[in-house]
Amino acid sequence: MMQSGEYFVVEGGVRLSGEIRAQGAKNEALQVLAATLLTEETVTLENVPDILDVRRMAKLLERLGARVERSDAHTYRITAAELKPENIFDPETAKEARAIRGSIMILGPLLARTGKAFLPRPGGDKIGRRRLDTHILGFTELGAVFDYDKSQEFYALSGKLSGKYILLDEASVTGTANLVMAASLAEGTTTIYNAACEPYVQQLCKLLVNMGADISGIGSNLLTIRGVRRLSGAKHTLLADMIEVGSFIGAALMTRSELTIKDADVEHLGVIPMHFRRLGAKVEILGNDVYIPAQERLIVESYIDGAMPTISDHTWPGLTPDLLSIFLVVATRCKGAVLIHQKMFESRLFFTDKLIDMGAKVILCDPHRATVIGLDNESPLRGISMTSPDIRAGVALLIAALCAEGKSTIYNIEQIDRGYEKIDERLNAVGAKIIRKNG
Repeated sequence: MMQSGEYFVVEGGVRLSGEIRAQGAKNEALQVLAATLLTEETVTLENVPDILDVRRMAKLLERLGARVERSDAHTYRITAAELKPENIFDPETAKEARAIRGSIMILGPLLARTGKAFLPRPGGDKIGRRRLDTHILGFTELGAVFDYDKSQEFYALSGKLSGKYILLDEASVTGTANLVMAASLAEGTTTIYNAACEPYVQQLCKLLVNMGADISGIGSNLLTIRGVRRLSGAKHTLLADMIEVGSFIGAALMTRSELTIKDADVEHLGVIPMHFRRLGAKVEILGNDVYIPAQERLIVESYIDGAMPTISDHTWPGLTPDLLSIFLVVATRCKGAVLIHQKMFESRLFFTDKLIDMGAKVILCDPHRATVIGLDNESPLRGISMTSPDIRAGVALLIAALCAEGKSTIYNIEQIDRGYEKIDERLNAVGAKIIRKNG
């Protein structure tokens, strides 16, 4: 049955060729946008991805009193001279906040700047339970008073913040980011142990330091923040999105294509290239670029004792969970079997039913684990009609469609647009055949 909204029609079996650039990092963008609320002065952000979630976050800041200017598609100038936290109760503003998960990160800056913060329960991908406890418990440790209106599903925080020793019960990226922002303007010294240390958090800390914050331990899981009275304006350039880099590697491997990913900030890719090599792929680092030669066959590297290899997510410097969907799809065209273990979210592997419909051999063992039995070159995937359930699964399905026999139709592509800038146009520029339609 036809679905409303925009959708992709993908002609499979077409090889890619040439150079493609990764956008600025989506996850970093949402954090540094929130950080602009910490100062009255102007903060300039460059290499910001022009994606739906970023535009929603910028609109939310504007509704809270910030002046948001764009000199081009990827450069923002934000001046939050006056903030109005109560504006969140406006229905349209609340709608913006509910639409994206990243809205949770306005709590720390608003609380630090104004002594109060409000937020409706944030939205985002439906990929399983995503706790907010790390944020709220951390704020209360800093001295905030927390309240929750169950009838309206609004969070409220108030109070003056003071430095504290905080041991996080999980190394949450957004939780760490929120607490670092709040602690930057708190009285005294805050120590955060078991802090997330992903490149996104490192970048946020570097921006805050450029704004005048006093933070030590950047890049480790022990952060010390000595509160300052005020922060100033700054200029900041976002990293290339390592999730998109990994997605393009996956697209090249699935389509047996030669592709160069330019300006990939390779020093921040961590173990991503290594895990693709475990699937038998050749991934070469050339300066700041990633080069994927055309490869007709991928053979999975078994463990030394012959056991089935496992690819699983982990906190940094382990493999980011945002790429497991891509690895699962690539494993379908490898010779050999692989266990994909998604530890963090219990619903992120549920898109495997669509891969099975395409002809893949995947056994969903439980909500967190799937066994992929690669088809090698014996039986290619076939095009089908499907719906994107979330950002990362949507791109994984798009990559599967690129290598499938025949045409595929992908609905609900707003999910993909939330995290990937003009993905159809950029892939078409290197040889893909993707048509965006409106039904």
